[in-house]
Amino acid sequence: MSATDHTCSHSAVLIQFAKWPETGRVKTRLIPALGPQGAMEAHVRLSRQVLTNLARSGLPVQFWWDRALAPAPASAQPLLDLLRSVGAEQKAQSGADLGERMFRALSAGLADYRRAIIVGSDCPSVDAGYVEAALAALGEYDVVLGPSDDGGYVLIGARKTVPGMLADITWGSERVLTQTLERLAGKHLTVALLEPRWDVDEPGDWQRFLRESPGFPDG
Repeated sequence: MSATDHTCSHSAVLIQFAKWPETGRVKTRLIPALGPQGAMEAHVRLSRQVLTNLARSGLPVQFWWDRALAPAPASAQPLLDLLRSVGAEQKAQSGADLGERMFRALSAGLADYRRAIIVGSDCPSVDAGYVEAALAALGEYDVVLGPSDDGGYVLIGARKTVPGMLADITWGSERVLTQTLERLAGKHLTVALLEPRWDVDEPGDWQRFLRESPGFPDG
């Protein structure tokens, strides 16, 4: 559905997907190098960096946790503090797989805004300039994707959604981008591709982040 007829102070919303920071449940591919606690702390740092990047765009930011959880774990406090600082609204994802979760989040965003963009919390290479490029593409295309170096994507944005547009994707595989493009074409949605960016999955990616990161975001 589209929100073209809705009146709001901003024409777009940015949605960040994140898991609750729980030891042993996040950034598991970093555990051999960093240990369970270190991987969890890396997840928090990455999530804060992405949130800071998105907030710098000046657009409304929604932070979608992987599930409703109360009380929040103590390890989430640095994230919760930054969420309050930037005024991000918190929501909970729902759906059987990542595709359904993203479809529902995009559709919810488009109920109030003309464009909606999702970025994962392991994608610190997505900055305000990249978001601007995605928004510009959505002026001409139904969907925009920011490819990642591993065959997936660091960003997905839409100005309309169609049921099934993100169904039957082999999430976590190197065919994610290819399969998504096939699904979107099958639903007669036009797609723009941005320049590739990188995300953090493996220890080498984490080292790249440490080299290129300005340090802990302070909100």
